[in-house]
Amino acid sequence: MTPIEWVALIIAVVSAVVSYVNRPKPVKPKPAILEDFEFPTPDEGTPQCVVFGTCWIKDWMVLWFGNLETSAIKTKSGK
Repeated sequence: MTPIEWVALIIAVVSAVVSYVNRPKPVKPKPAILEDFEFPTPDEGTPQCVVFGTCWIKDWMVLWFGNLETSAIKTKSGK
């Protein structure tokens, strides 16, 4: 290799190392909490309809929501 090719190779390696060191660090998002969600809930004394099965209604409200838990995903890699 000629001296110019060695200089170009060294510049490429140094440039790759500098760009790797100075890359932006990803920010981990914070987990969602219950206050992050907005559910339309009825006021006290509002009549509520009871629907059995699947159908479309014009006025809907969330009467109950739950089971808002998280669990770690555990997978085995390899065989």
